[in-house]
Amino acid sequence: MLHRLPRPAAALLVLGCAFSAHAQQSAEDLAKSLSNPVADLISVPFQYNYDQNIGANDDGDRHTLNIQPVVPFSLSDDWNLISRTILPVISQDDVVGNSSQSGTGDIVQSLFFSPKEPTASGWIWGLGPVFLLPTGSEDELTADKWGAGPTGVVLRQQGPWTYGTLFNHIVDVAGDDDRSDISSTFVQPFMSYTTPQGVSYTLNSETTVDWENHDSQIPINAIVSKVLPIGGQLFSVGGGVRYWAKSMDNGPEGLGLRLQITALFPK
Repeated sequence: MLHRLPRPAAALLVLGCAFSAHAQQSAEDLAKSLSNPVADLISVPFQYNYDQNIGANDDGDRHTLNIQPVVPFSLSDDWNLISRTILPVISQDDVVGNSSQSGTGDIVQSLFFSPKEPTASGWIWGLGPVFLLPTGSEDELTADKWGAGPTGVVLRQQGPWTYGTLFNHIVDVAGDDDRSDISSTFVQPFMSYTTPQGVSYTLNSETTVDWENHDSQIPINAIVSKVLPIGGQLFSVGGGVRYWAKSMDNGPEGLGLRLQITALFPK
C-alpha cells in the first residue's frame, strides 16, 4: 500500500533539503506504482517519441507526443476499473511521399477490471475491452476505422523488481470501407528495477503484429526515470533510447528517442 505523501509545501522543503525516510519510501512506492499499469493511482503521462529513417526512401522522421491519462475507479471493496487513454499528437515529414502532416492520431482507450489485492501467489492482473477511435485529424494520421477487442495485463512485484506483460488485440468493426481492414495485436513485456530514492530503470518492448498485411514491428525501449516534486506537484521525469529491432515496411529504423514526464496524483 502507498504511504501518504507530504503536502506540497512539505514536498518543496524536502526537495530543497533532503528526503526524509518516509519521503524516500513514498517516492519508491510511487515509482513502483507507475510500473504497474493497473495501480490505484491517478497519473497523466506525456510521452515524447522521436523516430527516423521512415518512408520509401528512409528519409522521413516523426515526432509523437502521447498524452496518456490513467484514472482508477473503485467499483467495490474488491475491484477497481482502470481507464487508460492514449491520444497521440503527431508531426511528421517525408513519411508519406514528400509531404508533411501534423495533428492528432487515433485514440486507443483501454478499460481494465482488476482486483484491488494481488493473488495469493503475488500476481496482479487486469482484463477488459480496448477501443480504437478514429480521431485522427489528417487522412495520413488515421486508420479511419472504429475498432474493438480484448486487453489484459499480468505482472508481479517482488522487492525492487516489477515484471509482466500487457497485451491487446483490435479488429475493425465500422468505418470507411475503402480503408484497410484492421486485425492488430500489441504485446508489451516489461521489467523495471526501482531504488529507494524513486529511480526506476525500465526495459520493455512494444511488439505490434499486423495480421492483415502479415507484418510486424518491435521497438525496444530503455528508460531511466525519477519521482520528484516540481513546484509543489509530484512528477516522474525520465528518458532514454529506443532501438527498432524489427520494423514494418516503410517504418522507422535504427535508433530513436523517448522522453516522458508524468504528473502524479496520489490519494
